[in-house]
Amino acid sequence: MHTPAPHRLWLKNPLAVFTANHLDAGGGLVISGTIIEELVPTGGSPSLPCDEVFDAGRHVLLPGLINTHHHFYQTLTRAWAPVANAELFPWLKTLYPVWARLTPEDLELATKAALAELLLSGCTTAADHHYLFPQGLEEAIDVQVKVVRELGMRATLTRGSMSLGENDGGLPPQSTVQDADVILADSERLIHAYHERGDDAVIQIALAPCSPFSVTREVMQESAQLAERLDVRLHTHLAETIDEEDFCKEMFGLRTVDYLDSVGWLTDRTWLGHGIHFDDDEIARLGAAGTGVAHCPSSNMRLASGTARVLELEAAGVPVGLGVDGSASNDASNMIQEVRQALYLQRLHYGASVTTDRALGWATRGSAKVLGRQGLGELAPGRQADLALFTLDDLRFSGSHDPLAALVLCGADRADRVIVGGKWRVVDGAIPGLDLGDLIARHSAAARRLVAG
Repeated sequence: MHTPAPHRLWLKNPLAVFTANHLDAGGGLVISGTIIEELVPTGGSPSLPCDEVFDAGRHVLLPGLINTHHHFYQTLTRAWAPVANAELFPWLKTLYPVWARLTPEDLELATKAALAELLLSGCTTAADHHYLFPQGLEEAIDVQVKVVRELGMRATLTRGSMSLGENDGGLPPQSTVQDADVILADSERLIHAYHERGDDAVIQIALAPCSPFSVTREVMQESAQLAERLDVRLHTHLAETIDEEDFCKEMFGLRTVDYLDSVGWLTDRTWLGHGIHFDDDEIARLGAAGTGVAHCPSSNMRLASGTARVLELEAAGVPVGLGVDGSASNDASNMIQEVRQALYLQRLHYGASVTTDRALGWATRGSAKVLGRQGLGELAPGRQADLALFTLDDLRFSGSHDPLAALVLCGADRADRVIVGGKWRVVDGAIPGLDLGDLIARHSAAARRLVAG
């Protein structure tokens, strides 16, 4: 049987383009079906005729942005007064009882709100760290899979866990922890049910015990063994605060990276949320292992946690990407804004030589490497056709000269168009088929109910 040729779309002559690899795509690019077929050089035309031409003359063209660390459920507790001025440990202790009341309906709304906000900010792939499974929410990841597919994005959904409750010296309340056998059985179920492989994977599953202060050593070790056996990735919070460092010393007699090594996690299968408080030797060890770091500048500033040593991490060989983190410690789920925040925080640490291109690289090529997604993060032939297109028509851009620099420095916050796997998922600043007003109303009502108890 004859298979029809894929639809070929030329995104023609963009205002500016960031390929994340220094290739010339000044004339735009050609999408064939779900992949990028050709980069068109400046002043050139596609090598073969196209079925459709989209005039991108008003648009700055980027690879789809990739979010490496989030907690979708936290969109329901943004800017909550009791924790507005708290650091991480008291912030968590106050919020855990609220989050323990989450229902599947709450999680569905929270996930949809987070993903819609990400998508509208130019994000095409998101990693979520979900570690809350109170009674009634045992199928949380199944809920998230449904929403990801509905919005047409890609996601690495992590089966998080907490097994070290207050009764055993941990931070979370007992109502939020699970037994190790339950955690591991559900982890294996989810991998078999949903994990996809290959460059075009839509859903991937990773294993993500929450943190040293909420998970036993045994769950960490057994999760690493399961991840190796089933060939999936590992994720956890690490070295986010000095309090965490002190907890590891007191509980395990080890610094955070020593602890990571002791449970079999110092590997290129692993990526870490935050990764702030590493010394020089630990950075070198992480680089030698190929362990990745999700840099979360807004959250780190909001909770006064510290500043990740991103340039030194990269120099040591550590893959570095960006994450918005939870929307209760960032209070937004916006990837293009996170690029700006990362640029400014790292300039404060290293100086003005940190470039806008480097910051965009963290959110694209760097984030793809952190998640082990070889087909994403760059504009090149054979890569997946995941793209974000921004316009510079708002007043905030008036008077700007360099379109790529303006996108970051002038504070872009919303994409005009987004493509995932060759399909338009955002058109004229809106998500086709999504009633955003209705989502906001239902999500806001759920948020009010949740904090009311």
